[in-house]
Amino acid sequence: MVLPPAIRLVHPAPTLAVVSLSLALGAIIAAQAGVVVAWRLALTTSAVLGSQIATGALNDWVDHQRDRVARPEKPIPAGQIGRGTALGIAIAGVLLQLGASLPLGPVAMLLGVAALASAVVYDLGLSRTVLSPLPYLVSFGLLPLWVAAGVDVAPERMLPAVPLVAPFAVAAHLANTLRDWEADAMDGSGSLAQVLGRRRSRLLALVLGLGVGAAVAVALLGSSRTTLPTVVMGGAGLAAMGLGVRGDAQLWRGILVAAVCWTAAWALATG
Repeated sequence: MVLPPAIRLVHPAPTLAVVSLSLALGAIIAAQAGVVVAWRLALTTSAVLGSQIATGALNDWVDHQRDRVARPEKPIPAGQIGRGTALGIAIAGVLLQLGASLPLGPVAMLLGVAALASAVVYDLGLSRTVLSPLPYLVSFGLLPLWVAAGVDVAPERMLPAVPLVAPFAVAAHLANTLRDWEADAMDGSGSLAQVLGRRRSRLLALVLGLGVGAAVAVALLGSSRTTLPTVVMGGAGLAAMGLGVRGDAQLWRGILVAAVCWTAAWALATG
């Protein structure tokens, strides 16, 4: 199925994964804390969606010249969306994030803005340097704290999740860059993946992803809250990572699916 250009512009696969992860995590930790408020969960999820829209559209806006050679099928180089429209969509995403965050309070607002700012720095040039994983570490490290503040749970409740998210963030970054390996090499990118080499980058992404899976498995085995649904989610995450041995695109998708499954399983088992 061919998606509309505006949907493809905002990178639908990672957007869906991050929004789904945020929705699941917010619902779980709010229920555990006994503070489920539907409007807060809806606004938190909307704020994350706005951030993803802004990040994806800005990325294609910045990379439009490179994409004319490397990815001519993308909406801007294909002539399906103008640069002005793409920038407008990015701004609309920022406005959605800020508008949804305003009723959630200053802590949620500041955490969300910090996560978005880190992603913008990546789009504007850090993606082409050896420090390319840093914005992933910052943005995804802040995500559990941002979601917690959004649903009115103390952010420090989610501090143990940050070491869990960080390896996944680097794995996701490496898997994402592997999909554009040849184009980045031709364009002179100096990203971490280009410095490490394709084989080592792929191996590191797999090791980091599976390492998180092992940590989640230990948490499930050692928790009295482990139930059949948590075990099923843990197994689904492992199966998704297993798809990664088949190719770069499969590794990218597997990491996204495993991130959602394993984060939810961890939250349920350790709450």
